[in-house]
Amino acid sequence: MNKDVDDLLKLIKKQLYSEKGDLAKVRRDFDEFYLSFSSRGPMKITSEPDSPVPSYWIVTPHSSYQKVILFFHGGGFNRGSTYGHQDLCQRLSRYTGFSVFSVDYSLAPENPFPAAIEDCIQSYLWLLDEGFKSSDLVIAGISAGGNLTLSTLLALKKIGEKMPLGGICMSPVVDFTFPVTYTHLKDVNDWINYEQLDKIRNSYLNGQKPTNPLVSPIYGDLKGLPPLMMQVGSHELLLCDINRFRDLAVENEVKVNLEVWQNMFHSWQLFYSHLPGNDGPLRSIGEFVKDLKGK
Repeated sequence: MNKDVDDLLKLIKKQLYSEKGDLAKVRRDFDEFYLSFSSRGPMKITSEPDSPVPSYWIVTPHSSYQKVILFFHGGGFNRGSTYGHQDLCQRLSRYTGFSVFSVDYSLAPENPFPAAIEDCIQSYLWLLDEGFKSSDLVIAGISAGGNLTLSTLLALKKIGEKMPLGGICMSPVVDFTFPVTYTHLKDVNDWINYEQLDKIRNSYLNGQKPTNPLVSPIYGDLKGLPPLMMQVGSHELLLCDINRFRDLAVENEVKVNLEVWQNMFHSWQLFYSHLPGNDGPLRSIGEFVKDLKGK
């Protein structure tokens, strides 16, 4: 294990396992911790007063105002916001050339499933109503947001809406039944564990079935989805599930670019400033989006 990675994992675990106080404070501390890893790149962030869900535009000096990444943050469905993910958003904008429209979807436990996915669907439809073309939109998300990316694509297909240009999923949760015996995976070295995933499932689902495709996209009808980029760490707890999803998607004729980044852990893209290799994952996402635009 790379010492830089190992030291960073210890820091993340120390912060996130020692969270105390009411839920509002835990959420504030979570966002501030994520933001402490900011690369402080140039960007402009503005709220969107007309959107159906609290949302923000993040643009960088070379962003297109006609092409948009609809972004869903991480945080286990009960934490997270644009504020804590703004650095990731500006790097997405910088390397893709798209503007980023980041959605602060409803959080559990106050708003369990399907509140978050409904917010994500409404946000996509609002962008279409505002005049953006589906062929100029990409949906992206990290962790819980990666799950919502795939679930939104499945929902849009079901209601007959035009698909976006593509989807980007960083460390997505794809199967809330968690069928793999994670404690027996010798290569896992991550800051999330099965106990956390179980708590997230109970909070988010509030009694709903985990096999609902809008909860666990791996159980959905994947045929007809747009090209996908998926990124996962080689030491990540969710690696096996993401591999299973990729295999099923390919069987259903979906183009999937799966990148397994060596020695990385869950949502490592957020901790860029403290990791060797710097912005490789975001540069790769930029190339993926540019290839989509060329088709």
